[in-house]
Amino acid sequence: MTIRFFILQAHYRSTVDFSNEALIAAEKGYARLMQAYKTLQRLQPSKSSSVDVKEYRQKCYDAMNDDLNTPIVISHLFDMAKVINTVSDKKATLTQADIDELKGVMDTFVFEVMGLRDEASSDNGALIDGLMKMILDIRATAKANKDWATSDKIRDALSALGVTVKDGRDGATYEL
Repeated sequence: MTIRFFILQAHYRSTVDFSNEALIAAEKGYARLMQAYKTLQRLQPSKSSSVDVKEYRQKCYDAMNDDLNTPIVISHLFDMAKVINTVSDKKATLTQADIDELKGVMDTFVFEVMGLRDEASSDNGALIDGLMKMILDIRATAKANKDWATSDKIRDALSALGVTVKDGRDGATYEL
């Protein structure tokens, strides 16, 4: 997927500068886009939107209609990632309709048009999410009962497996 993302960052008629540094940069960009998509799935809707997201779909279609200009589409997707992260940080708000619009644009252009997929999530993604929710619920119960030893033990064990647990106002979340 990293190589596909790397190639999509250049217009199909331009020369591709293939180097280790460029691949590393593509890998980071790809990971950032996939993380934004995961964050989008967890956003909590608000009653009003402070960001206008209606223009992104048309901008992406316009770029694709302009001689399959995937680098411009990717730049618009990164703009969307910035909006998603701003909303996640509680510095902006989106309604459920706007969240659904962003999901639709991401699904269409990231997965269907460009053929990218999240390599971190496999066919077992739902199973992993379910197990992690159960583990975080057990940890939340331990914290509510002021059983700090169990809570810390769960967090430390997950950390040893490469899972980062982030505590927030709305409960705990995790990142693989």
